[in-house]
Amino acid sequence: MLIDTVEAAVFGTNCYVVAPQAGAECVVVDPGVDVADGLAGLLARHRLKPVAVLLTHGHLDHTYSVTPVCGAHGVAATIHADDAYRLRDPLADLGAPLRAALETTTGPVTWRDPDDVVTVTDGARIDLGALTFEVSHAPGHTEGSVLFSLAQPTGPDVLLSGDVLFAGSIGRTDLPGGDHDAMVRSLRTRVLPLADDTQVLPGHGPATTIGRERATNPFLLQLQR
Repeated sequence: MLIDTVEAAVFGTNCYVVAPQAGAECVVVDPGVDVADGLAGLLARHRLKPVAVLLTHGHLDHTYSVTPVCGAHGVAATIHADDAYRLRDPLADLGAPLRAALETTTGPVTWRDPDDVVTVTDGARIDLGALTFEVSHAPGHTEGSVLFSLAQPTGPDVLLSGDVLFAGSIGRTDLPGGDHDAMVRSLRTRVLPLADDTQVLPGHGPATTIGRERATNPFLLQLQR
């Protein structure tokens, strides 16, 4: 399995590229702010061809570059049905301070939604060449936040956790569409049952494992008391 990362120019969002190997078809996950050039270099370096863009949720820091990336490769953007509305106007969720912070790097922000959007629901399986992702609906950070699980033929499973689970923390629930009670349910029913050796690739910050988070993450420890 080949997994590589481009960090966005703002907010430290991780844009992941997942492929079975170099020289193969790949999936791009969460193309954030100004990742297009870095992503193009990564794809060329590994000789990869994107066949889809997967979005863990609809916040702008995870979707900023979705339209140019999808357009450059002629692929669809895939998002949970409950967050699809965010692709029509993700700027609406930005308060003045966040927008100002973004525009210091990008200049004035405009938006055009992707031409091709595929919506998924809980339990969906996304078959993309040699890769099969399972969708777990995990609301709380947003209404349509999801976990993308990827089983490996050998070795531990991979979990693309978006802003549901981080190393040592969890996603905030105080933004529009956030719901603390829903986040607690998602952590209890979607995250804690996973195998300890599951590799977690979060939307921000370093990679971790379910076992490490089960043992040290204060939010998960609280749910296990």
